[in-house]
Amino acid sequence: MAAPIAIHLEFGGGAELLFDGVKDHHVTLPSQSEPWDVKQLLVWIQKNLLKERPELFVQGDSVRPGILVLINDADWELMGELEYQLQDQDNIVFISTLHGG
Repeated sequence: MAAPIAIHLEFGGGAELLFDGVKDHHVTLPSQSEPWDVKQLLVWIQKNLLKERPELFVQGDSVRPGILVLINDADWELMGELEYQLQDQDNIVFISTLHGG
């Protein structure tokens, strides 16, 4: 059984507006049988943190185009994207690059 892990989530560039305007979230993901990955994290975020308009944050199983994801200050594309296995104390940043008028 994988132990619970504590991670820091940060939302910026307007993405924080979907989370009651809160930019920083320190969360502990519960233990589960297999390691947490980013795909599972996105489902957890939708159920537990996202307050409104999920279509502005997720599309299908992933974040919608226009949201930059950084894992420990590196582009998630270098880290395996949805397959990246979360580690305790990871810092995940979601930055919206879409600015609506």
